[in-house]
Amino acid sequence: MQGKVAIVTGASSGIGKATAALLAKNGATVVAVGRNEKDLLALREGLKTKKGSIRIHLADVTEFSQIDRMVSETVQSFGQIDILVNSAGIIKNGNIENTTLDDWDKMMNLNVRSVFNLIQKCLPHLEAVKGNIVNVSSVAGTRSFPGVLAYCVSKAAIDQLTRCTALELGPKGVRVNAVNPGVVVTNLHLRGGMDEESYKAFLAHAKDTHPIGRAGKPEEVAELIAFLASDKAGWITGATYEIDGGRGQTCAR
Repeated sequence: MQGKVAIVTGASSGIGKATAALLAKNGATVVAVGRNEKDLLALREGLKTKKGSIRIHLADVTEFSQIDRMVSETVQSFGQIDILVNSAGIIKNGNIENTTLDDWDKMMNLNVRSVFNLIQKCLPHLEAVKGNIVNVSSVAGTRSFPGVLAYCVSKAAIDQLTRCTALELGPKGVRVNAVNPGVVVTNLHLRGGMDEESYKAFLAHAKDTHPIGRAGKPEEVAELIAFLASDKAGWITGATYEIDGGRGQTCAR
């Protein structure tokens, strides 16, 4: 990662935060994008390495003008973009009967539309250095779960976006992959409306729904993202990697 410039969205918490920290620890210059300035500052201040660095950038990835500014400032400051990690995302409960159009639109805008836009905006710079993209999808993209309809659809879209983009960009030297985590201990579900008590029970239930017997850690997913973003994965593209404690191999229960 030495000398690489990486943009990581959703970097103020969870998988995005763990990924930004790991890439910087491995030597990259990381532009950590998020909406929570306090958490982004804590991420930067908590970095214990002299190899890489973290530059925080406050932005809402659904606001196209803010993304334009973020991309242009990154190139102006560092001259290149080698890695794009699309980790920003939200989840909300709802089925086909009670999912509101507003919730549907919010999830599609953040989980899919913003990823499409970020790829397009970063692409000329990624092509110039033969860089790569890692999208954060979900086991919900490959398997169907009741009660989270729009989330499942949005992550399935990310998987297909990953595969189609990989085919189109392979000849240009740009690799595109995705990771599909199972339940990971982050604040995703709490921000999606789940209360503390329900979340505690949800994590306890993960012992039964994941064959390995536990929920995952953000740092574990970050390790896979860092590998896919590295030169060690130079012959991997169009892959959607399950990192889910075996949950994707089970039937719904």
